[in-house]
This record gives sequence, C-alpha cells and structure tokens, in this order.
Amino acid sequence: MDLAATLESLTKIVNQVDDLVWGIPLIGSILATGIVLSLMLRFRHILHLGSAFRYVFHQGEGHHGEVSAFGALCTALSATIGTGNIVGVATAITTGGPGALFWMEVAALFGMATKYAEGLLAVKYREVAPDGRVLGGPFYYIERGLGRKWKPLAVLFAAFGICAGLFGTGTITQIHGIASAVQRFFDPSFNPSDPTTGIQILGNTYSLSVMIAGAAVTLCVGLVVIGGLKRIAKVSMVVVPFMAVSYTLVCLLVMLGNLEKIPDALCLIVKAAFNPAAVTGGAVGTLFIALQKGVARGIFSNEAGLGSEPIAAAAAKTNEPARQGFVSMTGTFIDTTVICTMTGLTIVLSGAWDPTLKLEGVNVTIEAFSRGLSFIPGGAAIVPFFLMTALAFFAFTTILGWDYYSEKCLEYLVGMHRTHIIKGYRLLYVAVVAIGPYLTVSMVWGIADIFNGLMAFPNLVALILLSPVVMRTTRDFLARHSGKDSETAR
Repeated sequence: MDLAATLESLTKIVNQVDDLVWGIPLIGSILATGIVLSLMLRFRHILHLGSAFRYVFHQGEGHHGEVSAFGALCTALSATIGTGNIVGVATAITTGGPGALFWMEVAALFGMATKYAEGLLAVKYREVAPDGRVLGGPFYYIERGLGRKWKPLAVLFAAFGICAGLFGTGTITQIHGIASAVQRFFDPSFNPSDPTTGIQILGNTYSLSVMIAGAAVTLCVGLVVIGGLKRIAKVSMVVVPFMAVSYTLVCLLVMLGNLEKIPDALCLIVKAAFNPAAVTGGAVGTLFIALQKGVARGIFSNEAGLGSEPIAAAAAKTNEPARQGFVSMTGTFIDTTVICTMTGLTIVLSGAWDPTLKLEGVNVTIEAFSRGLSFIPGGAAIVPFFLMTALAFFAFTTILGWDYYSEKCLEYLVGMHRTHIIKGYRLLYVAVVAIGPYLTVSMVWGIADIFNGLMAFPNLVALILLSPVVMRTTRDFLARHSGKDSETAR
C-alpha cells in the first residue's frame, strides 16, 4: 500500500471517529447545557449584552491578573476567529445544507450562556502565583470547585486540551486554511493530480506557494510564541480588531449590493434547517446532518462549551468573576452571531454552496464573495487577495491563542516551574504547524472535531455541577450593581 492509499485509509478512520464523537450525545449535551444555563440565568446574558460590551474596556485598578479585560478577550478571540469563520462555515453549509447556518446560530444563542459561566468560573477559581502569573480554566474550576476527588476529570481535560492545540484547532486547520488560500491566489491553475506541476510531499503534489506560505507562517509563529501571553495579547489586540472590522465591512458591502437576495436567502436557511431535502433535493444533508454540522462548526468557531476560552479569561485584571463572565460571552456574539452569520449569508445568497460546483473549503467562500461583489468593477478580482489576507491573519492569531491555551494545560499537568518542558513543547507546536499544510482537508477537519469534542465532555460536567455557584455569584453581582453602572461602582 503506497503512502497516498495509507492516508486515504487514515482519513476514513478519522471521519468514523469524528462521527462517533460528534454524535447525538455530545451535540445534545452542548445544547442542553446552554439551554439549562440560559433558563437558570433567565436570559440575563442577553439582557445585559450592552453592559457586557462596556465591561470589555474597563480595567480594574489594583485587580489581580496579567492582562486587561480587552486583552483577555482579544486573546480569546484570536483563538476563535479563524478558519472556522471563513472555511468552517463553508464546510458546514456544503455538507449540511443552508440549514446548518440556522443551527449554528441557535447553538450560539445558548452558547453565550455557556461562555458566561465559563468566564465566571475561570476567575472565581483561578490561582495567582506570587510572581503575578495566573493559572486558571476548567482544570482549576473542576479541581477547586468540585473538590480534589474530581482531579482525574481535570487531568483528562488538560490532556485533551494539549491534543486540541497540537493536532486540532490550534495548528493543522489554521495553517491548512492559510496554505489553501495562498495557493488559490498565486496558483489558481495548479493541478494537484499532475505531479509535474509541483513538489511531491507525503504522496501528494503541492505548489511552491504552499511550501513558502507554510514556512513563512511557521517562522512567524516561532518568533511570537516565545514571548508568552503578553506578547500574544499585544499582537492580538492589534490584529484581531482590525481584521474583524475589515472583514465585517466587506461582508456588509456584499449585503448592500445584494439586498434583494437577502429575504430569499433567509427563508432558504430556515426552510433547510427543518427540511433539507426540500431545498437540496437530497443532494446535501439530512436534518440530523444539518444539525450536526451546524453545531459542530459553530462550536469549532466560537468554542462555547469546550473550556478553552476560560483559560484566557482567567488572566483578566478583574476581581469580579461575573463581570468577566459577561465579557467572555461577547466573544461568542462577535464570532458567530456577527462574523459567521455574514459569511454564511454571503455563501447562501450567492449560491456558492451548490454541490454541483464541486467546491470545498475556502474555495466556497472565495466563490461566494466573487459573486457577491460582481456589481463592483473589478470586485471579483480582489476577493481572492482579500480572503487570503483575512484568513492568514485570522488563522495566524488562532495559532498563537491556542499555543497559549495548550501551554496552560501542560503547565497544569507538569507544574508552572518546569520551563524546560514548556520550551520543548513550543518547539513541538511549531513543528506541527510546519507539517499542517500537507494533510488532506477531510482529515484536517476530522482531527480538529475529535479533540474539540473530547475537551467538551469534562468541561460540560463541571459547568452543570457548578451551575448553582454561577447563579449565586450572578445574583450577588447584579444585586450590588443594580441601577448603576458596575464600572464606576468598582
């Protein structure tokens, strides 16, 4: 059996495991946790959304933590706003039909409550070292909130978190998305089935542009991750807001140029959510696949319930767990309700999701924006460059954010003072980034889904068991700040 055949066999195995992990039990658990928390909170996470955005820019004087609330949010967004917003949405719609976007939004609505609880618990149970460094996240609120007897569950989460960083969300999917966009822009006529047009690696043919892009990103990642959280936060605080605003403005431009198509696209999304066959003719998805892909890709993008974001939230300079909970939930709103929605709506109204086009990954989004901007002279021509740039920056910051997450998981397992192990891990992390462009699309997303799902299980158990703590802390915070802005009160 040659290498290409071996990779194909491994891809099939990965997809089978992916379907098993992201089956009814996990999807049901994620949605149920969000629904339960939303009901217990009486949807305060929605009612206080305006205040939540104000809290983002408040930094408490003399409060514990390593970075500002804004810095912690940007670090978290750097890990969430990435290929999931551009490639993941496209993958969900092409495999599950337009209805997948509807279920993605439903998951995000309840996921905001989940993110609120995660951020609150992260600050409440974090540990601050004498030198000011902070360690917090699910492994700490599991161990310190539930008791020492639950430590095996915390260890399990940390182990899955390391794997998700190394082999899933943090590295492979991001660098693969960057490489695909670069190849589409610089080598649009490249034929991977013709070995004479590129270079053979792992049994497949790749263009020179992919190799250069992979090497360049790997080098940049190596230069930044050595600086740790503060350098990652500093980069994220510049790149994430700039690219998020730029991407949103371009999406709005597409919407304005295609206003007459939006109502039909929205109707199509809702109809396909409950009866995919009536929309796709059976060519794409079933109701369960639409639900599965929508929730899976939504969670991949905003990470609500996975337990990753609270690792960054724990480092925020605040002494108010509930306030950080409100800040944390804004990340899900920005990531999914705003950015993913705009990407998905563009794909649906343009018809780029049509399976007869035989497009996949970033090429679906490129096709959608090219069609959507066709009313502008030369608009379609600049789309590949814009999406390549957006994807490169989004994915790059995601790589940085997940390095921080997975390092903190490792610190929990080996101790904060094992610096030689942490340095060795960083080198391994950079090495995995380097090989990411040379894996298949199907295998890449399958591996990412598997480790994302495995992280969720121990975290969801902790969120449900600690939900009474979340409620008490929330009631206390709101009672103390009722009728006045909590910024000035603190």
